[in-house]
Amino acid sequence: SRKKPRIIGDETWRYQRLLRKLEYYKNCKKSFIWKPVYYWNYFLFYRLSIKLGFTIMPNIFGPGLAIVHRGTIVVSDAACIGANCRIHTCVNIGTSSGQMAAPVIGDNVYIAPGVKIFGDIQIADNIAIGANAVVNKSFLEPNITIAGIPAKKISNNGSKIHIKRGTEEAVV
Repeated sequence: SRKKPRIIGDETWRYQRLLRKLEYYKNCKKSFIWKPVYYWNYFLFYRLSIKLGFTIMPNIFGPGLAIVHRGTIVVSDAACIGANCRIHTCVNIGTSSGQMAAPVIGDNVYIAPGVKIFGDIQIADNIAIGANAVVNKSFLEPNITIAGIPAKKISNNGSKIHIKRGTEEAVV
């Protein structure tokens, strides 16, 4: 019901801001003068990661990441996730045993609570992944909903109703 995060007490929002600051200092400010600022932000980011239960490295998510609330979220540093991803708690995105390749996830993807995504797979744009789904194969058709163990297509409704971009009003 709130349009903006609280200034004090909204730790997931603070985490996302620290993640973006860390990416900025890592990618844009490479001079030795900025190293202390980078390491200070990394220290704050690491402490908050432990407190919230997030394991997300910089430069994995595109712009528009929305972490809904605190809880365990583990994302492999080899994964690549597009813009406007909405991710819930107890999500694991990583490699399959014996492989180095991680999932490549498109733009505007909604990832519900408890989802496990692993292996050398691709997920197209505008896909909604249902709660507790186990995704171990590629889904290249956009604008669908997948769910189940193992995940399969369950409808042609994509993630549009689940993701609010910064320029749009929320659908209630």
